[in-house]
Amino acid sequence: MLLLAVPLALFVLITWQVLADGPLLGLDARLSDALVHPDRASELLSDLGNVQVAVPVLAVALAVTAWRLRATGMDRWWLPPAAGAAAMALVPVLVAPLKAWTDRPGTPAVPPATGYFPSGHTATAMVAYGTATLLLLPLLGSPAVRRGLLALCALLVLGASYGLVRRGYHWPLDVVGSWCLSMILLLAFSTVVARYGQGAREHEE
Repeated sequence: MLLLAVPLALFVLITWQVLADGPLLGLDARLSDALVHPDRASELLSDLGNVQVAVPVLAVALAVTAWRLRATGMDRWWLPPAAGAAAMALVPVLVAPLKAWTDRPGTPAVPPATGYFPSGHTATAMVAYGTATLLLLPLLGSPAVRRGLLALCALLVLGASYGLVRRGYHWPLDVVGSWCLSMILLLAFSTVVARYGQGAREHEE
């Protein structure tokens, strides 16, 4: 529960600051001014959070996991991929109303608009790549390959996050808020799989 309480408390704090135009927003604006430098590299990095890029990666991981678990004769082999798909489906369900509620303006680098908090692209990247990684890790036998997968996941999420801020698509707090929200979803996914998806046994012939 402590692991869940930390990102939840941080998300509530950041959301409160956005709604109340609190002092963190001044620091957020100064950090954004220092980081924003739209260029081709930042545009490409931000694309890692596009649904068209991240969700197909997760879809492959869902299919591979379902196939491998079913082949082992695991009871409830469908639960981990189903939970992963549900975690991804919850991203727009949670992010869209939060954007409407907070009604946060964008940075000076984007046309005047509102609804930038939390960052949907960041949440899409973190939940898609994070869930794919959590699904595939138990299927990998080599510790080196596991470490490589974790490193790749971190690079993809951090790359998308940095690209969104560098390009000026989002304030840094938009991204950090999405990290917290996504961590809640990933922890919920892990809890469901650990509690209900590990009852593996070989089916009797």
